[in-house]
Amino acid sequence: MKIFPTEFDGKTIRRVYDKTTEIWWFSVIDVVQVLMQQPDDLTARKYWNQLKRRLGNEGSELVTNCHQLKLLATDGKQRLTDVATAETLLRLVQSVPSPKAEPIKLWLAKVGYERMQELADPALSLNRARETWQQHGRSDKWIAQRMTGQETRNKLTDYWRDHDIKEGSEFAILTNIIHQEWAGVSVNEHKDMKGLNSQNLRDHMSEAELIFTALAELSTRQISESVEATGLPQNKTAAKAGGRIAAQTRNQLENQTGKSVVTGESFLPPTKRKTLKKLPKT
Repeated sequence: MKIFPTEFDGKTIRRVYDKTTEIWWFSVIDVVQVLMQQPDDLTARKYWNQLKRRLGNEGSELVTNCHQLKLLATDGKQRLTDVATAETLLRLVQSVPSPKAEPIKLWLAKVGYERMQELADPALSLNRARETWQQHGRSDKWIAQRMTGQETRNKLTDYWRDHDIKEGSEFAILTNIIHQEWAGVSVNEHKDMKGLNSQNLRDHMSEAELIFTALAELSTRQISESVEATGLPQNKTAAKAGGRIAAQTRNQLENQTGKSVVTGESFLPPTKRKTLKKLPKT
């Protein structure tokens, strides 16, 4: 995990990026302090503790969706702090009467979280992504492949969701198995090669990397369906098999072209790019 402070109206709001699940977690206390417009966090902590008890008594899922992670405290030490995803915070803000409620919602959207709108209208997500990729100079061919790959990914995660795979950690485990099998490196290793931090790996893949990722995930889903894989152990087996199918095809292509499919190239500014040494055949 990596910690990134950011600001809203001059107030630092601590946040943590989980590279495994690719999720941002924000400090609840910091957000509550902004909503209450209090200069010290003690009042915000007392308010949050009272709000937690009230929400808990009401049976709200907001409290259970909050977790504790270590964040840098004012005394310079890492201390366990209540954190929540942007989606949970957007719902939590509605429970705190404050003139800052709307601005904080806009701020959460500004730092990259528009999940609530996308849930209401999935087309918004697709249109926003297409516009962003165009602005970043991606070709129409690359965009088409990226969106096709996402559709393949969504069908796989739908299968997982319906067959006793938990979103978050177990999704990440299976995704990493597939990636390790077809690419010969883990998701995090691939991101490191490309010099990525919080960026989405797929947004920095080459056309070939996107195609092989989609092939591995398509193969995994079809294998899972053929054996009705249920639960993590069975889906791990299917993930390895699906990844190996893509790895075999990758090796054949690399033998023909003499070029590695998996590379350190990305769409980051040239000064930040890393060059990947040719990977051993898997």
